[in-house]
Amino acid sequence: MANMSPKKAVMPHQPAEVRNKNFDEVALGYTAQIAKEEAERCLDCRHKPCVDGCPVRIDIPRFIKQIREGDEERAYRILSLSTSLPAVCGRVCPQESQCEQRCVRGLKGEPVAIGRLERYVADRHNEKAKVWPDPIASNGHKVAIIGSGPSGLSCAGDLARMGYEVTIFEALHTPGGVLVYGIPEFRLPKAIVEKEIKGLTALGVKIETNSVVGKLISVDELFEEGFEAVYIATGAGLPRFMNIPGENLKGVYSANEFLTRINLMKAYLPDSDTPLRPAKHVAVVGGGNVAMDAARCAKRLGAEVTVVYRRGLEEMPARKEEIDHAMEEGIVFKTLCNPTEILGDEHKNVMGMTCVEMELGQPDESGRRRPVVKEGSEFTLEVDAVIMSIGTSPNPLIRTTTPGLDTDRRGCIITDRRGQTSREGVFAGGDAVSGAATVILAMGAGKTAAAAIHEYIQSK
Repeated sequence: MANMSPKKAVMPHQPAEVRNKNFDEVALGYTAQIAKEEAERCLDCRHKPCVDGCPVRIDIPRFIKQIREGDEERAYRILSLSTSLPAVCGRVCPQESQCEQRCVRGLKGEPVAIGRLERYVADRHNEKAKVWPDPIASNGHKVAIIGSGPSGLSCAGDLARMGYEVTIFEALHTPGGVLVYGIPEFRLPKAIVEKEIKGLTALGVKIETNSVVGKLISVDELFEEGFEAVYIATGAGLPRFMNIPGENLKGVYSANEFLTRINLMKAYLPDSDTPLRPAKHVAVVGGGNVAMDAARCAKRLGAEVTVVYRRGLEEMPARKEEIDHAMEEGIVFKTLCNPTEILGDEHKNVMGMTCVEMELGQPDESGRRRPVVKEGSEFTLEVDAVIMSIGTSPNPLIRTTTPGLDTDRRGCIITDRRGQTSREGVFAGGDAVSGAATVILAMGAGKTAAAAIHEYIQSK
């Protein structure tokens, strides 16, 4: 019998006053009983509108039905037909604007907690998994993938299951891309990423770390080594700055640098080789998910943290869940506010930040109301560190070392809808094509490109 509760089953969490002092996972996950109760809220709609909202088209009602029937392993197998990273997606995908937005239960209450159920199924599988899948027999064709983030991993998984010999070239010393350097441990434990990647390597995917394509080897040289197609999945990791006075002071970070040092290099540990400068008052400039991650990390390092955003709270692009968690953890939000200068002392240390108040004017080209400065509203925030989180763009290395690869004015690689670039045999997807977006959209691009690469190679 369906559970007609209008509310999702509550996700257990660490208390805010405890979790803002540690890097352990905030959300604790559903129990078997809670998962079954939530699964019973699904109406198993005939037309499956939730599937249309999923970039990788998971058969959502079908996997949820298996939870109701107590067959979690079968639910996992259904998930695995569409996604290579279910434990990751269940944690970091913006389901509220994708699959859950289409859920019929959301018309008169809250939608089914699809993401939480996906996480539950993946975690239960990973807890029990003792034997990794056997490698797939090779079909004799080789594909190179540049970048081991979600798009590269998704493409690699699909191609490996079709029998391709896949090698991923990763610039950093640890595979996972933004999943390991960008998303904090308290949102996505790195052990989960490692386990998902181990499942791919068990299928036969090879990963070469410390391999900077464009420096150590070129795209053309990959073809010379026998790869028949190349998929560029290098993300958008080049940070942007405001170009205001004082951005070169000690204590000013890009969110990318700050989060990489926290997540990948464990700068929060007492014996870290790359410790961050101690800071009592931190300002995070920006309002996206990356800004929330940076702010919550800074809070866990013991600082008082203020998020500075030039539009209002309702216009903030971060997930509502992340904003709510940040507020619960004691982070202050100064909206309708924009920095104009970062102030320093004689030693070039950050000492404060001059800001102006803003008000919303007419909509800009994005459809959002453009913020304009309030006259005479200048004030100074007392801070000793500033984290800039105002967006990123693709690294220019690949486009400047690959002749004939067309890019747009933002530096994003131009492709057709299936990921084919202007170079024969070269495909691209994820943030390298779209600019900074979500994990699941990058994975969807990886799946689309895998199908296109298969068709390309088989037609040669």
